[in-house]
Amino acid sequence: MTFQQLNISQPVLKALEEKQFSTPTSIQQQAIPVALGGRDILGLAQTGTGKTAAYILPLLNLLTRRPSEKDLVRAIV
Repeated sequence: MTFQQLNISQPVLKALEEKQFSTPTSIQQQAIPVALGGRDILGLAQTGTGKTAAYILPLLNLLTRRPSEKDLVRAIV
């Protein structure tokens, strides 16, 4: 699986490519589609498995759409 298959926006994909991230980790594969679907996620995984990116990439994806004031982006990480 690749980040492109997770339906992440082009600006976020470009940043991932620049940092040479091409393959999402297991926690990212599971969490990103759920978060992009607008649902809450709670993920447990060992340190160093990409949990932070699993939470942040969907948030960055939302922010690249330039939401209006009524489309608030909220998160607790």
